This record gives sequence, C-alpha cells and structure tokens, in this order.
Amino acid sequence: MSAAAVSVGAAMAGVVRRDLLLAARRKSEPLFTLGFFVLVASLFPLSIGPEAELLRRIAPGVLWVAALLAAMLSLGRMFAADYDDGTLEQLALAPVPIVASVTGKIIAHWLVSGFPLVVISPVLALQYGLPADVIVMLMVSLLIGTPILSLIGSIGAALTLGVRGGGVLVALLVLPLYVPALIFGAGAVDQRLAGLSPAGNLSLLGACLALAALFAPLATAAGVRIALE
Repeated sequence: MSAAAVSVGAAMAGVVRRDLLLAARRKSEPLFTLGFFVLVASLFPLSIGPEAELLRRIAPGVLWVAALLAAMLSLGRMFAADYDDGTLEQLALAPVPIVASVTGKIIAHWLVSGFPLVVISPVLALQYGLPADVIVMLMVSLLIGTPILSLIGSIGAALTLGVRGGGVLVALLVLPLYVPALIFGAGAVDQRLAGLSPAGNLSLLGACLALAALFAPLATAAGVRIALE
C-alpha cells in the first residue's frame, strides 16, 4: 500500500474519530434524531388502533419514511459547526484531498444518525405485529439504505453551507433524491411480508448505495469548496 493511500486512510479515520467524540460530548443531537424516529413510528399504531392487518400493511412505508425524516433532521449540522469555526477551511488546506475528510464526516454522520435507527427498528416493528423474518428484512433494508441517506444528504448539506434557511433548502434538495431508496427499501420489506422474494428490490437498493458512494463524496467536496470560496 502506498504512503498516499495510508495518509488518506489515516485522515479519514481521524475525521471519523473526531466527529464521534464530539457527538459523544453532545449527546442531545443523536438522541434527538433517535427520539424523532421513535415518536413518528409510534404515533401510527396509536392513531389507527388495534387493526392488526392494517398495521402490518402500512408498516414498511411508515417505518422507512420515519427513518428518512429522522436522518434528514441532522443534515444541517453535518458541516455547519466546522464551517463556522474554520475547521472546514483547515481541512481544505490539508495535504490530503478534501474528499477524504468529507467521506470521514459522512461515515461519522451515518454512525451517529443512521446506524442507531437500524438498531432500534426491530423494537418499533413489534408495534406493527411484523413477523420475525420481516423484521430481519427491515433491518437489512435500513442497513443498506440509511448510508444512502447520509451520502445524498451530504450533498445538500454542503451546497447550503452559510445560506440562511439552509435547513429548508436541504430538505427541498435531497427529498426528491431520497425517493428511489424509499421505494426499494420499503418495497423489499413489503415483498417479504407478502411472501415474495425481496432480492430485486435489495439489488436495486444496493446499486443505489454503490452509485451514491461513488459520486456523493466528490459532489460534496465540490460543494464544500464552493462554500469556502
């Protein structure tokens, strides 16, 4: 492995470690995202009542929409603090490509805001009376899909840096791009619930993840450079 690859990997790992330490000190932010997911997902069973068949039918879409909205809440804070205190500028001036630092921040964002949604989802799925195999499929679809939300969301977060009302603009920018992940993720769970094979939807969801992982860091890095100019 070349020295350049090692330095890029070390820079990425350093950014991930730093952001995770900051998130551990500011526990309110990840807890707010997780609390929103739990609240939204729990409101539907309470409002619909004990209609077991109806709850099972709407569960895939409701849980995926709740995860999508929860992940989107934290997008505005992905780069904002580092932009305000000058850290982003220092990262841009570092001897390693800014794409490495941006990728580290995206990974940290998913670990703080996306992965906890995957972990808590089985508990929320029990409220809808989902069978065990469907709950496993829900976790798999969220495990593949939530990184897509962080990757695409990072583009919107970078493009709205320093813009007044950036939170609303982020939602307008990324929500249309989230639709494929929502359709394929919820579709995989729905097919498992119907006794069909979810392989097609999972494959398409994986393809979305591969495309997002390839292009989103580059687009995000470009957006950060524009914001710093």
